[in-house]
Amino acid sequence: MTAMPETSSTILPPDYKPKAKEEFMNPVMLEYFRQKLLRWRVELLAESKETIHEMQEDNLQKPDIADRASAETDHALELRTRDRERKLISKINAALEKIEEGSYGYCEETGEPIGVARLEARPVATLSLEAQERHERKERTQRDLRE
Repeated sequence: MTAMPETSSTILPPDYKPKAKEEFMNPVMLEYFRQKLLRWRVELLAESKETIHEMQEDNLQKPDIADRASAETDHALELRTRDRERKLISKINAALEKIEEGSYGYCEETGEPIGVARLEARPVATLSLEAQERHERKERTQRDLRE
C-alpha cells in the first residue's frame, strides 16, 4: 500500500462546503474531500484501536454460561462491525489514491461526474447515482433468476 501525503498545497477556507454550481473537482473541492476522507479514516482507526483494547481487557471466562454467551455474541458483533470498517478503510484509501491521480469524483462506468451531493453523502462512491441504480437493478435481476 502506498503512503498518502497528509498535506496539500491547497488551503481550504474555513466553513467551505462544495456547491454543485462551482467547477467540479477544482483544487479546493478536492482538498475538501481529501480532508473529509482523512478524518473519516482516522476516526475508524481510532474506533478499531479502542475495540482491540476493550477486547483485550474483557475476560470471556465468565462463571455464568449466559453471561459468557452474551459476551461472546457481543464480541462477534463487534468483530463483524470492525471487518466492515476495515473494508471501508480500503475504500477510503482507494478514494484518496484517486484524488492523487486526478480521477476522484468521476464515475468508473461512465466517466461522468458523480455529483457533489452524492459524494458529500458517500465520499467513497465510485459510481454516479444512475450507474449505481443500473448496477443494483442488474444484481437484483441476476439474483431473481438464480432463485
